[in-house]
Amino acid sequence: MSMTSRIKNSFVAGLVLIAPLAVTLYILQLLTNWLLTVVDPVVAWLGLTQTTANNHLLAQALTTGLIVSGIVLVGYLAQRQAGQRMFGNMGRIIDFVPLVNVIYGSVRQVANSLVDHQSRYESVVLVEYPREGVYSIGLVTGEAPPAADSLAGDDAVNVFLPNSPNPTAGRLVVVPDDQVHEIDMSVRAGLRLVVTTGIGEDHSPALRELPADD
Repeated sequence: MSMTSRIKNSFVAGLVLIAPLAVTLYILQLLTNWLLTVVDPVVAWLGLTQTTANNHLLAQALTTGLIVSGIVLVGYLAQRQAGQRMFGNMGRIIDFVPLVNVIYGSVRQVANSLVDHQSRYESVVLVEYPREGVYSIGLVTGEAPPAADSLAGDDAVNVFLPNSPNPTAGRLVVVPDDQVHEIDMSVRAGLRLVVTTGIGEDHSPALRELPADD
């Protein structure tokens, strides 16, 4: 092996090791900057810098703790009857706001699917789309209307095909039952696969056992 090839291979090996760390640090920096845009106004509003003897870092840490505690409190209330009524009323108010209701509803549904084992989506499936021989990951949302059944000539289901990496957008297709291929994958895992565009995922064997054409 020539010296040039060795240098090239060493560079590639080093890049493979360093690139993930660099990207991770970059993402952490973005998250930190975003967090500070939320935390710093709260610090100024509460006047915690003066309370902590001008220790701004301590004031930021205390504010972060207060925000986390507030989120936990909201989650606790949401699991209680009074909280469910309160947040339910808030949701109904949002439903009357054009555009906001669409964004809020979509994001909330995806968030619930990512963190909860219970989901409005029934199962993860594969359907041949956008052409024969190419499979798209879909989420069954329920049975198709009777009018669609008669047009399809068979029982059909509604399948949502989420976009990747943004699963809040996508398209709804009506697919006959015999053209829907169920796979052994949870809704949570399916959405995670879509969000990550399949990078670094431990794929289910079902994804490799696609139905063969007759």
